[in-house]
Amino acid sequence: MDGNFRSALLLIVALGLAPAAVAVTCGNEHPAVPATTPGTDFADNGDGTVTHTRTGLMWMRCSLGQTWDGSVCSGTAGTYTWQQALRAAVDLNASGGYADHVDWRLPNKNELESIVEERCWSPAINAAVFPGTPANSWYWSSTPDAGNAGHAWNVYFGEGNVYTDGKGYSDHVRLVRFGE
Repeated sequence: MDGNFRSALLLIVALGLAPAAVAVTCGNEHPAVPATTPGTDFADNGDGTVTHTRTGLMWMRCSLGQTWDGSVCSGTAGTYTWQQALRAAVDLNASGGYADHVDWRLPNKNELESIVEERCWSPAINAAVFPGTPANSWYWSSTPDAGNAGHAWNVYFGEGNVYTDGKGYSDHVRLVRFGE
């Protein structure tokens, strides 16, 4: 092992930046693209949620309809119209919430876009942080389209793009809350 490599490796270990800790897990990967949501940006709360340290937001690791088993999301991610997605958060909170919190909500479009992993596609999300995310999936945000009352904003996690779509379409849901 040459001296420069050994020095770099010692620095990485000393700073607690082991390669596995900064890794991004992708189904499909653009290796030349820098990670936008590395695992080090998230604190695992040990209860099926993670806190995004850059934004302070707490996210459910699984999509609504899936179940966290301690390491992966199992089951099928449900789909909802926009109104059903908004209602699903209200209903979840009214029934006792999730992970000891009763203030879950649909994220706004900027919040939802903040978990897009630009290094990945199909899905464009860090699968180590959000396992079981369907490959080419649309997720609702709470943000209505100001220019069209029949539309709201969503994120296409196939590529990570933000779009507006008819509120009657059925998309997936991942809930968020303000962290502590």
